[in-house]
Amino acid sequence: MQRLIDLFKNKFFLVTVAFVVWMVFFDKNDLLSQYQYHQEVSKLKTERDFYKAQSEKVTKDLDELNSDPAKLEKFAREKYLMHKDNEDVFVIVKDKKD
Repeated sequence: MQRLIDLFKNKFFLVTVAFVVWMVFFDKNDLLSQYQYHQEVSKLKTERDFYKAQSEKVTKDLDELNSDPAKLEKFAREKYLMHKDNEDVFVIVKDKKD
């Protein structure tokens, strides 16, 4: 018991404990902040991977459209409802029933 009391009277021990408490709870880079930063980095990495995949897909589609006129015509007809002069375009919209 006397050793414990002597330990709490030691100024170096008290300064070390105060420093650790300050760094863990009160500093701007405390444990909670570090955890939140880690979560945000993980989320941003996931988004980065998603956008890289989307970019690769769009690049592949662009290369196909630039190299194949039949695909370019199909794309224009489907996305922009383009048609030839002697054709009629019918757009069918399905109702969503909840």
